[in-house]
Amino acid sequence: MRLRNVKGSREMIAANDYVIHEETTKKGCWRAVFGNDNPIYIEIGMGKGQFLTTLAMEHPDINYVGIEKYSSVLIRAIEKQEELKLPNLVFIRMEAEYITDVFAPGEVGEIYLNFSDPWPKDRHAKRRLTSKEFLHRYEQILVPEGKVIFKTDNRELFDFSVEQVPEAGWQMISCTYDLHEHGNPEGNVMTEYETKFVAEGNPICRLVITPAETAKQ
Repeated sequence: MRLRNVKGSREMIAANDYVIHEETTKKGCWRAVFGNDNPIYIEIGMGKGQFLTTLAMEHPDINYVGIEKYSSVLIRAIEKQEELKLPNLVFIRMEAEYITDVFAPGEVGEIYLNFSDPWPKDRHAKRRLTSKEFLHRYEQILVPEGKVIFKTDNRELFDFSVEQVPEAGWQMISCTYDLHEHGNPEGNVMTEYETKFVAEGNPICRLVITPAETAKQ
């Protein structure tokens, strides 16, 4: 997907109060950022923010952090947040591989991965957000009962992700190859891509996983 550059987006992001700057200094201090002890959920690769903004509106008792590396996309989520001014939603512009530099062990309750970049070439497998390398990173920051929830329309990426679960020592909680087979499941918040793909008749795959040690408890 080719992203259109938004002139001045980096400068706008740098000056915005809803974007966390010097994010590594917040490691272990995220409850102070929000001013409460509510659970913290994050979305990695949040795009324009429709999914996370909806969650933040529906669940004011949960704090949400949206992570996006592309300024031209993140700026759209910021514009929406400036209208809504949700107290439980902030953003970070960063690369996902540095996630353990930003969150401390046991600081994150759930991680959402929605329609992530498939990185189709085999040599780029480690860059996929559901690779065992990334699952190891997530395990370091999740609470003991923490979960990763992944949705995609890309069957090859999904099959790869399913294979990575046992390789990373994780446990499958649920797995479906057609999330909307019987309509939109209760509690499922649809992303912009999901809405489009469902309308086109493309099946959406979803898996919910947790570190294996959690599953034994």
